[in-house]
Amino acid sequence: MIIGLTGSIASGKSESAKYFDGLGAFCIDADAVTKELTCKGKPALQEITKIFGYDILSAEGALNRKKLADIIFFDVSSKLKVEKILHNRIISRINEIILKKISEKKVIVINAPLLFETGLDKVCDKIITIKISYDIQVKRLALRDGLNDDDIKKRIASQMPMEEKAKLSDFVVDNSGSKKDLKKKIENIYGLLTSNFK
Repeated sequence: MIIGLTGSIASGKSESAKYFDGLGAFCIDADAVTKELTCKGKPALQEITKIFGYDILSAEGALNRKKLADIIFFDVSSKLKVEKILHNRIISRINEIILKKISEKKVIVINAPLLFETGLDKVCDKIITIKISYDIQVKRLALRDGLNDDDIKKRIASQMPMEEKAKLSDFVVDNSGSKKDLKKKIENIYGLLTSNFK
């Protein structure tokens, strides 16, 4: 079974993935795959550098993710250019990982903030959206990333609305409470989805 795990920025996707991992699922982190694909010397990084110049690179020649984020969160056309370079590569790499692991793991979880936007939802048997209120999301982003109100609004607005993701999902998990509450909810869903497994 392949589970898609998504939600808006700072909603608690990574924490949820940890709980799935603890229950025995194999978790694929789409952000980690993106980092792998944009390492120094990789074709994707070379293409991104051609568009945005060497200013987006660190002194060591690696991608300066903060600089690129500052560009794409404030400019839709730049965001689309980066997505055109990365999305097909991300899907291909994740499919490779799935093919390697599907025979040994009963449950594979794809943790992807852009699950629907990249088309990764099409390879999933079930989809879970982690949801939080806008106010909590703003507070978490301010604490976690030290962003100002304007930056926070633009980052949230750059992603598919949480309500839209929720409508397209099989399960919606409200993560407005504690980590203990979230863990219990993930355990319940995992138990439900794997109840027919031997």
